[in-house]
This record gives sequence, structure tokens and C-alpha cells, in this order.
Amino acid sequence: MKKFNLIISICFIACFAMPIAASQGKHSRPNIIFILADDLGYGDIAAFNPQGKIKTPHIDKLASQGIKFTDAHTSSSVCTPTRYGILTGRYNWRSVKKSSVLSGYSKALIPASRLTVASMLKAKNYNTAFIGKWHLGWDWAGTPKNIDYSKPITNGPQSLGFTYSFGHSGSLDMAPYVYVENNMPTAIPTKTYPGAGSYAFARKGPIAPDFDITQVTPKFFKKAEQYITQQAKKDKPFFLYLPLPSPHTPILPTKQFQGKSKLNAYADFVVMIDHHMGKLLKTVKDAGIEDNTIIIFTSDNGCSPKGNFKLLKSLGHNPSAIYRGHKADIFEAGHKVPFIVKWPAVIKPNATVNKTICTTDFLATIAQIVGHRLRDNQAEDSFSIMPLFNKTTSQDYARKNTIHSSIRGRFAITIGHYKLSVCAGSGGWSKPHDKDAIKQGLPPVQLYNLQTDPGETNNICKQYPRITKHLYKELLKTINKGRSTPGTPQSNDVNGNWRQLKDVIKLGKWIDKL
Repeated sequence: MKKFNLIISICFIACFAMPIAASQGKHSRPNIIFILADDLGYGDIAAFNPQGKIKTPHIDKLASQGIKFTDAHTSSSVCTPTRYGILTGRYNWRSVKKSSVLSGYSKALIPASRLTVASMLKAKNYNTAFIGKWHLGWDWAGTPKNIDYSKPITNGPQSLGFTYSFGHSGSLDMAPYVYVENNMPTAIPTKTYPGAGSYAFARKGPIAPDFDITQVTPKFFKKAEQYITQQAKKDKPFFLYLPLPSPHTPILPTKQFQGKSKLNAYADFVVMIDHHMGKLLKTVKDAGIEDNTIIIFTSDNGCSPKGNFKLLKSLGHNPSAIYRGHKADIFEAGHKVPFIVKWPAVIKPNATVNKTICTTDFLATIAQIVGHRLRDNQAEDSFSIMPLFNKTTSQDYARKNTIHSSIRGRFAITIGHYKLSVCAGSGGWSKPHDKDAIKQGLPPVQLYNLQTDPGETNNICKQYPRITKHLYKELLKTINKGRSTPGTPQSNDVNGNWRQLKDVIKLGKWIDKL
């Protein structure tokens, strides 16, 4: 029976005519678990950076059991925008949020009318759950200065298709420090968290009595394990979205892991995540659903400088591996992330894929697996990576270019080996900042051959004007079309006030003179 169903699965990959037929469980459709680490660098996972000094045996094992994507990227180099892209399959800068991130008090970013992975799967009779860090805004009762924590939130995860939700509103260093379960705060804040500095950085703000900042990551993993165990006994398949608040600040490894890495607190935190990943993977196996469960592990952007790059590098570890920059930047390390997919029923172990993928591709991939036909106004920047699950169909992967954005809303586009960044500096936090780069007389755009120069050290925009112009035109065309997938052109949100796009257009005159 297993052999028969595996043949069916392979046939699907070849023809894409119907949802996957599974070889295990009470139902044919696969369970789906998406784990999103927060501020985890490409170089922090040993399977992606053998020269690194952090030991991650459980995540490495996950990589060996499935596909390791070596050129995976987020649509943005910071938290909120990447999460928007994962759930909607649309580039974040097409939304009203053109740069930066939301706060813990921000209103909902995604309207209920927009398709998400969760709403699509819920319509396919999946049980859907969010457990973790939301950071996409929801509407508290009252005002930011006078929130009524005794009343439910609105326009939160459950408005977007999650049948169960448990988590906090912003990053873990953002107030209010309150859990919300199924739209209701679990406790009313009675104290004020004083805030902290250094590795434990967090902002001052109200904190609920059941909210222990040091225990948030373990709590989310425990709830996820309980959810998996419960759902494994039911007839319906499930989707679990588990966006971790770590190793983002506050960097607070629990006592068991302090000093484990022999590097610093950030590395200890990564070791702690790996440990909990091992427990979660064991839970899936013990529940008897391993064969027909898709597990995806990735990060929302590169490592934050709060991880202390200088100290880590002095000890032989670089969270960015061979790549330039870090979180918030347009440089590769800002948005290049580890990405692993395990699906024993379909994917052969120990596979490596070098083609460029983007985290926005998640929605189209799952849509293809469950047989949902996307409309023109859905998942506008999402390409199914299903063809990459099998070497014989890899040529059918349709992504032609990938667009990235920095914390300041600066753009880059990658086509093949070439990457054009439409700014003079990092577009983010690392040096040189854009204004400083202009003062230094650096060109206002940057072109790199990532095959020969993965560290982005040699700007060749002037040596290759035709390539520079081609990538620039493709960037503008993709932005203005409102989609990068085939289909009817769509509208970006609030184009008229889009300062960053105006800056891109202004550079056209400089590029024309090359």
C-alpha cells in the first residue's frame, strides 16, 4: 500500500493534476507544520554553515531527512513584512506597510478579505492553529494608552483563518507582555515590566502575571507539542504555524542552556531552540504521523547585531556565514535564510536544492498540494516549490526573479546570478548607511554577480550597464504590475504615498546614462 501511494505522489509531482495522496494516517491530505525562527542567521545552522561553531544536531537531522534549500530568501529583512509574505503569498511592500515593522499595539495589517494559508486550509477542512509571535497587528479593545484587557481583541489570527490561536502581539521585546488565546487576553496586566538592556533587551511596558519572558519560547513549544498530539488522534488534517519569538531579543536562554554553546548568550539561545526542535520532531514521530506530515523550518530574516557579531567572530563563528550584512539590510545576509522541508511520503532524504526560492512561495505550494486554484488577486508573488521536491520536475519551477526589501523599504532584485540593489548603502543598519555611501561617492545602485562574489564586495554596475538596466526595468515592471506571477495585473496599496518607489524611479535617469 505504501509503495502504491508513493507512486501516486510521484505521479502528482509530474502532472500537478490533483492533491497529494498520502501513505499514512486517517486522511489522505498531509499535516503541515511551519516553524519560523526569529532573527536566526543563515550561518547559525551547522547544516548550512559547516564552518560555524554552534551545534544544531536536531535541525541538522531534519535537513538530512528532507530537502535543504541553500538559496532561500525572505521577502524582507525584518519581522512584520516577512510574516505578511508567508501568510499571504504577496510581497509585503504591496501592502500599506512599505517599510519598518509594527509595534505591540499596532492595528491589524492583513484585512480579513485577503486569502491566507490558514483561511485556504480551513476551507479545505483543516484544523488550523497559530502558536507564537504574531507581529502582524490586531485590534485591542480600547486605545493604545487605555487598553481594556478584559475584552477580546478583533481582527486577529482567527479572523484570518486560524481555528486556534495562542500568542503575543509583537516581538518579545515589545509591550504589552500579554498572552492572547482565541481572541481573549489570558490575564490582565497588573505590573510594569521595567525593561532591560544588553542581550536581555526589552522595552518597558505592562506585563500580565502569567507572562514570564524567560519561559515564552519553551511555553510555545510545549503548546505546539500538545496540539500535535491532540490533532494526530483526529480525522481532520492540521496546519500548525509556529512563529518563534527567538533567538530575537530578549536573548534569554533558560538556565539549562546557559553556557552550553561556549560562545555567548545568543549562541546558547540557538542551542536551546535546537533542543526544543528535537522534542517537537519526536512528538510528531511518536504521534504516528511523521510520514505524511510536511515540516518546514526557516527564519524570518538574518541575525540581528544584538547577537554580538564582534564577539562571535572572535570565537570563530559568523551568523551570516560568507554573506554580507545582517538583519534589516538589503545585503544577502539580511534576507538569505536556512530553509528545510521534510515530507517522508514524497521527499527523498539528503536532498539539496540550489535554486532561489522565497518564503512567499509557501502559499502557492500548499495550494497546489491541497488542490486550491488561486485567483488573480490571491498570492500574487507566490510560486509553488513543489516541482523542486523531485529532480525530474525541477525545471517546472516558475520563479524568474525575486525582490527583496530592507527595513527602510529599499529594493533589490535578483535574476539568475545577478542582484541589483537600488540604494547606495545597506538600506538598513550595517555600514555604510545610504546617506554615508552617497557622501563617500559610491554609486546610487549596486550590481553584484552572486556566483563569483557572494559576499557582495565588488559593485559592477558601471562595468555591466546592460545588465544593470535590464534588472532595473524588471524591478519596475514587477512592482507596477502588482504581481510577479502570471495573471491579470493587480493594484499595490496606496501607490501615491510610496516614497521608496519614487526614489527608485528617480534613479532611472542615472541608470540611463550608464
